[in-house]
Amino acid sequence: MLNKKFLNWFNSQRKKHKINIKIKGLNKLKKWRFNNEVIFHETKKFFKIIAIDVKSNFGGKNWDQPIIVQNEQGILGIIKNKVNNKYLLQAKVEPGNKNKLQLSPTVQATKSNYNRVHGGKKIPFLKIFLKNKKNFISQSEQGYRYLYKFNNNIIVEINNKIKIYKNFYWFSKEEILKLIKKRCVLNMDTISVFSSFISKSNNDNPLNSNFKIKNWIKNKDRTHKLKVKIKPLSQLKDWQVQKDKIIHKNNKHFSVIGLSIKTNEREIKEWDQPVIQGKRLAFVGYIIKKFNNTNHYLCRYNKKPGLKFSTLSSTINTSDINNYKKNNLLSIFQKNILKNIFFKRNKRIKKVFDNILSDEGGRFYNCDIKYKAIELENNFKFKIPKNYIWISQNQMIDLIRKKKIDIEARLIFGCVNINNIK
Repeated sequence: MLNKKFLNWFNSQRKKHKINIKIKGLNKLKKWRFNNEVIFHETKKFFKIIAIDVKSNFGGKNWDQPIIVQNEQGILGIIKNKVNNKYLLQAKVEPGNKNKLQLSPTVQATKSNYNRVHGGKKIPFLKIFLKNKKNFISQSEQGYRYLYKFNNNIIVEINNKIKIYKNFYWFSKEEILKLIKKRCVLNMDTISVFSSFISKSNNDNPLNSNFKIKNWIKNKDRTHKLKVKIKPLSQLKDWQVQKDKIIHKNNKHFSVIGLSIKTNEREIKEWDQPVIQGKRLAFVGYIIKKFNNTNHYLCRYNKKPGLKFSTLSSTINTSDINNYKKNNLLSIFQKNILKNIFFKRNKRIKKVFDNILSDEGGRFYNCDIKYKAIELENNFKFKIPKNYIWISQNQMIDLIRKKKIDIEARLIFGCVNINNIK
């Protein structure tokens, strides 16, 4: 059970933070321009939405899609008090979150936001993080919805008292462990920061050497090709570009819509913006197994159109978990493990983590993801395809810091290992 002090504070914040959201046509958004080529802000700041052609020789057919371009790197930072080992989070509303109010990092801001392009309030505690730029860990964001997007993740330790505002709260590690199990309470950016600062295990005996993993990725890079070409929105073939929205011809994947937002506790009280609207409940799953008395994660080689380099993904990642049997983009192996491992009760299968969390609420509207990690008994044997490899606990941490683990895999790893944050 969470303590009464926190519950009283969180309930007071829910009452305090007001937000009103209305769906609005893309062509009617204030301060935004929607032409045949691109959707952009009149200041040419914040972000824009363009179209891309994708050609690939693996993981599905060639396709085209809208995608967000946000060249500036934001800051996702958390303050840690060294005296009592508590973390400073804020109660923050995001238009895309279903429950609106979530616990975000101490600072969660794009460069346009903290430079106050919108003319709004200053961001509290920003200077603390700007003074520690050298400790930033740059991490990639969603590679299917952002084009080459990165954010700077950081935890800054302090040993002095600081004045905090009413919408901020100090959390112990024990409280964070409880909150991660609650549906859509911890913001995904908060989990992203924590996942970049997991402490290594004292005993780690990898099944595959670092050299072998490095060469395995290099060999995959030689044979797996993916090319991205930017084009006007009007030339999208698989999508309907309407005046008020952009939708997939078969009602799949996502839509691009507009929102009008009014709130009382953000940098500004009112704004319009385009967002990506989710269609179905997504799923991210990890299979964990012990080799040499060390936790190993079954990772999948992947190339995404929004990333210039290859990454390792979770065991499985699908945008529609309820209709996975009809998804032609999933391999036979992936469908089999969903049916026989992730969704089947078995004494030899231990559930490690299982919860639904919101995707990033500033750019994505009603996009929820079911994260599930399961651990197999040592005698549970199955053959893995060539695009999969076992990565040990400490190797995962190293690869995260080298930007080789994609955001979905990074987040679920953070959920599983939240007890080991620094």
